[in-house]
Amino acid sequence: MDRNADAPWSKFDPEAYVDLNYRTPLEVDLLIVRLLRDYFSGCFDGGIPDSVRGVDVGAGANLYPALSMLPWCEKILLLEYARPNVEYLERQASPEGYDEVWDAFWDVLRDAPAYQSLDPRSRFGEIVRAERANLLDLDGQRRWDIGTMFFVADSMSECPDEFRRGVRCFMDALNESAPFAAAFMKESVGYKVGAHRYPAYRVNENRVRESLEEFTDELEIHDLHHMVRPGHEGMILALGRRNSAIAAP
Repeated sequence: MDRNADAPWSKFDPEAYVDLNYRTPLEVDLLIVRLLRDYFSGCFDGGIPDSVRGVDVGAGANLYPALSMLPWCEKILLLEYARPNVEYLERQASPEGYDEVWDAFWDVLRDAPAYQSLDPRSRFGEIVRAERANLLDLDGQRRWDIGTMFFVADSMSECPDEFRRGVRCFMDALNESAPFAAAFMKESVGYKVGAHRYPAYRVNENRVRESLEEFTDELEIHDLHHMVRPGHEGMILALGRRNSAIAAP
């Protein structure tokens, strides 16, 4: 059984990952972006609190979770373990602006009023930064007001304990009432990026629900039956708010 520490993270190829998954936008990703846009817009329809800080845990080479949080945050932190991905994210958050590949996802987001007034490249460069960190090392000492975790807890290990610990570490990084979105590859048996293979823990809707339900009193799960490659059965998107049962730091 491959654990997180066994995977070749130092050899992860972010450009190959983007080419495979995002260069040509997939319908399922555009659907997820619409769901994110509408959920977060509903969470803040009473106005945006001061000093909202967002986090994307295990950001990888994917900007659309951070873009979905852009209108609501004064700061967004992209936490990522693989050094090549950290370097990719740092380039995307530079003053030169992120790559054009991400424009298609912003085009979906800006259909909602909160996104329409933003210059996304400028705003992204101003408020987003990347930091190297391991999800499994998050211990609740730092917390954020809105958070995302996309294809991380289920896509870093074959070990059920590490999956559950990853979900817990993400949820314990959120303040009470923080909106969150978490996405999972359904029944994934692992995946390949470039020349290297990476592990996965097989999840379904029930396992996702069981892993999250103690952390939220409102859980919305979308079982999306879109297959984007061999070796999985679709994607699962979970949306909710962190409840008050937060571990003491």
